[in-house]
Amino acid sequence: MSAAAATPPPGTRQKPAVRRALIVEAARGVILRDGLGATRLRDIAAGAGVSIGTVTYHFASVAEILNEVVVLETARFYSSIIEAVDAEPDPVVGVRMLVDPLFAATDETDEHWRLWSDYWTAVARKPAVAAEYVERIRVWEACLTRTLRRGVADGRFTTADPSALALKLAAYSDGLATQLAQKAPGLTSELALQWMCTFLEHETGASFTG
Repeated sequence: MSAAAATPPPGTRQKPAVRRALIVEAARGVILRDGLGATRLRDIAAGAGVSIGTVTYHFASVAEILNEVVVLETARFYSSIIEAVDAEPDPVVGVRMLVDPLFAATDETDEHWRLWSDYWTAVARKPAVAAEYVERIRVWEACLTRTLRRGVADGRFTTADPSALALKLAAYSDGLATQLAQKAPGLTSELALQWMCTFLEHETGASFTG
């Protein structure tokens, strides 16, 4: 549901949690439309149908709102995937279930990586921005670690340190996604996924193709 569709009629008084959710939803749309660097509190307020004062009552800055946008995006993009992976008995299938959506040629995936790109930029400038949100936004990596550990326990994977490998894979996927967003010559979503599978095979000793 868009922020516009969710905005109640004028004069309707909303609960604080509802107003906060409207602001985060609106911020997502504004950031995707204008980019983080061009996003201002007044733009978010307009998108949410609230005053700037309402926005600043809930959030001190655009960077703080961005944290909540990324938490929302993480939940939307990964929640159902992670639930399915945790229920999947085959760790090889589980890893593919985590990796494949990252390189799907869809608008949803494109928007996902655009938001993350803005977030990385914000964190690089001010690392403290993400400090309290780490566990809430690194859920893909945490699920991958669990899945790799199951594979090691089952004798399917040979990696000695599943958590370190999960971090490597997160870094590699982030890099590939960045190159895709920058339209790197010759790189496609299909090729990026192929490279991820090759990397996985090298690191785990299992086959992720075919």
